[in-house]
Parts: sequence; C-alpha cells; structure tokens
Amino acid sequence: MLAVIHERLEHYSRVAVWIGGATLMAAAMMVAVDVMSRKFLGMTMSGSDEYTGYVFSATTTWAYSYCLLHRSNVRIDALYSRLPKQVTAILDVVGCLLFVYYMAYMTYYAGLAFTDSYVNNSVSITTLGTPQWIPQLFWFTGLAMFFLTLIFMTIYAIIGLLQGNWELVARIVGVPSIAEVMEEETQGQDVVLATGDGAAEDMGGTK
Repeated sequence: MLAVIHERLEHYSRVAVWIGGATLMAAAMMVAVDVMSRKFLGMTMSGSDEYTGYVFSATTTWAYSYCLLHRSNVRIDALYSRLPKQVTAILDVVGCLLFVYYMAYMTYYAGLAFTDSYVNNSVSITTLGTPQWIPQLFWFTGLAMFFLTLIFMTIYAIIGLLQGNWELVARIVGVPSIAEVMEEETQGQDVVLATGDGAAEDMGGTK
C-alpha cells in the first residue's frame, strides 16, 4: 500500500515539475521578447521582471516534492557513507523528523501570509498592482504539497526502521549511492560503473 502511494506521489511530483518547467520557459521567453523589443524597437513590456520573480518563487516550491522523492537534496555524506546501515537508517529518520518540524513552521507561516494577502486584498507596490494572494497561492500550494509528501516519506521510513529493513529506509530517504546517481543521470541507458579491479579488467578487455 505504501509503495503504491509512493509511486503515485512520484507521478504527481513529476507532473508538477513539468508544469513548473513549462512555466519557467514561458517566463524566460517573455523576458527575451522584452529585451529584444527594448533594444530594437525602443519598447518595453511592463512587468516582465515582476512576473518572472513570481514564477520563479512558485515553480521552485513545486519542484521540492520531486527533489525529495528522488533524494536529490544536497547532504554532506563524508562520514555518513562510512557508518553501518543501521546507524545511517536511524540518522535518516531523525533527519526526516527534524525536516518535518522545520517545514511545519514554514508551511504554517506561508499559509498565514497567503491568507492575510487575500483578506486584506494586498497588492504589489508596482504599476501593475498585482494582487499578492495570486502568486502566493501557487507558492503556498507547492510548500503544502511538499510538506504532505515529507510527512508520508517520514512515516514510510519509520515503518521501515521499526521492521529492521535498512535497505528500504536507504532507498526511500537515504543518500543515493554513486551507482544510483549514475542510473538517474543516464535515465537507465547502458552505462557500466566499474571501480577498482573491475575497472582495470574492463580497460584491459577493451584494448
């Protein structure tokens, strides 16, 4: 059941990333048109910089869940990689719990900011006078989606830890190995990761 939910969340997060990427591309095109028209036509598109800022802040939060599910968040693992699997599993779960604590505050106050802007009908201090609740809605939605995903991942990892399934915890919230990173970056292409004697034998075999 949990594995199915994990797969569903991965699918939804991938869709969110594609939507965010397409929106960023549209914002980049708008800025490019603005720059070209300003240089060659002496005209400017008012608000392109403002809208680009809104798009960037919102689409960034929409990518958080995908980053978490693919364990792409940056972590310093110089000591971590040398510890036993049992210890790393405990550290992974503790890290998730601390992350949940932090994101609970961040999501809560993001929701307050959105609510206040909506209730007070706050607008930007620009010529466009953009209602602030509109970009904040997308920003808060991304944070809320990430927070819910993080809660699920933490529960999933705790269950794996209680079952003594260290491999499951590592696969869900652990630091990915070099082989896993290579697999992710090459999208499953035929790439052989060889180290030590295996690398020497492969090099010798290709001569």
